[in-house]
Amino acid sequence: MPAELALVVLAAGKGTRLKSARAKVLHQAGGLPLIAHVLRTAAQLRRAQGRGSVMGAWVVVGHQAERVRQVAETFGAGAILQQPQLGTGHAVGRALAVLPRSVARLLVLPGDAPLFQVESLQALLQTQSNSGAAAAVLTAQRDDPHGYGRIVRGLSGEVEAIVEQGALAADERGLREVNSGVYCFDRAQLAPLLGRLGRQNIHREYYLTDVIALLRRGGQKVVACVAADPGEILGVNTPAELARVDAILRRRKAEALMNCGVTLYQPETQAIDPDVSIGSDTIVERGVELRGSTRLGRRCRIGAFSILVNAHLADDVTVRPHCLVLNSRLGAGVTVGPFAHLRDGADIRAGARIGNYVEVKKSVVREGAKALHLTYLGDATVGRKTNVGAGTITCNYDGQAKHPTTIADDVFVGSGTELVAPVKVGRGAYIAAGSTVTDNIPANALAIARGRQVNKRGWARNRRRMLATAKARKDEPAVAVRPATPSKSGRGARHPRRGRRRQARRRSRRRR
Repeated sequence: MPAELALVVLAAGKGTRLKSARAKVLHQAGGLPLIAHVLRTAAQLRRAQGRGSVMGAWVVVGHQAERVRQVAETFGAGAILQQPQLGTGHAVGRALAVLPRSVARLLVLPGDAPLFQVESLQALLQTQSNSGAAAAVLTAQRDDPHGYGRIVRGLSGEVEAIVEQGALAADERGLREVNSGVYCFDRAQLAPLLGRLGRQNIHREYYLTDVIALLRRGGQKVVACVAADPGEILGVNTPAELARVDAILRRRKAEALMNCGVTLYQPETQAIDPDVSIGSDTIVERGVELRGSTRLGRRCRIGAFSILVNAHLADDVTVRPHCLVLNSRLGAGVTVGPFAHLRDGADIRAGARIGNYVEVKKSVVREGAKALHLTYLGDATVGRKTNVGAGTITCNYDGQAKHPTTIADDVFVGSGTELVAPVKVGRGAYIAAGSTVTDNIPANALAIARGRQVNKRGWARNRRRMLATAKARKDEPAVAVRPATPSKSGRGARHPRRGRRRQARRRSRRRR
């Protein structure tokens, strides 16, 4: 079958109501940019329809075109620049000027509506094909249609026009069938009408919706396909709508996982990205975030409020609450946390244990090894069944470069040890607690690298006495001094000592 269908995604707008400098389609919901969700659905549709019947997908870009183009290329879609941005009708016209001549039909999708399901798009394509209509519109029945363009049908049930919210006549305001922004057009019927679109509207733009009335006036047939789920057509124009779309995408992912035997506690509190995979009988507790391409094996348990990004976990792994695992691998039976931080390619092998407040960066912790308390392992290799004591630090950075620390199997590292890299510790060695290790340690040796202890008897008691005496002196009241009295001559106060000497001389004269 010759390729005859092209998918055109409209993604040139800025999205002023989001009040953001970022292009609307680059805002994230459900762990991906809005445009990425649309392109994923387009890719699924291409597989469902058969690649022989779909020429490909193109994205019409405008605002922040290069960034949108990069996302499009990730999904194998082409990019078509719309400059300036003069509305949806102008955007489709730009696409037609670029698309191969073999394309006979266009499926037009909005780049800011990520909830469409493949089944709904297939139904729209089938409706247009079976009816032979020049255009088919995906619609929905909504209890509250405010903000959407309304579908006006004729007596035959065919679509006569799409009327925007601000242009509704009095007798059209009660209509509940709304436009989704998804269309399937016959290219030959659409192309000549794009040049006839006017800009007599509040935004001074060429509206693609005006094509419907032009087709009807030309005697062409336009049909509608009603979406089974009205929520599919929800687009994003405001931050509130972005949050609503994010919640729907998260719920869809959670339901798909639970249908595969995964236990999610309070899934409404969790954030699980679309590319995350989880094995059966795994339990995910409340407040957990699973991001990127994270993969969890079977029978794992992820503790509350942990965040895993691009983490790969084998079977039977336990991640206790409040852990951060980034771009790391955890082997079968590993236990991590609570409050552990694994990052930048940490590789924790089967049966190893990483405890509370332990950070592992770009290190391999081999089978059965353990570091259970308050430890930093950076650029290190830790051998099998090695015990790393509390407060151990691998000093891997010298201010200019990173250096490795290699610890062999069956080593005992005492608490409070500092390993100044580059350094190697041989198999079966012991390191005394509180050591600062700067040289290699042979196998089966005991390394003691600390200052010799000196005990000064009575020193503490004497110090306490000295401090108590100093405090008592500081707290003594000042000596009281009698205030001076004015002299009889009024020329100032008498000196107290002079007054006492005069009194003594008078008493002496009286005795004589």
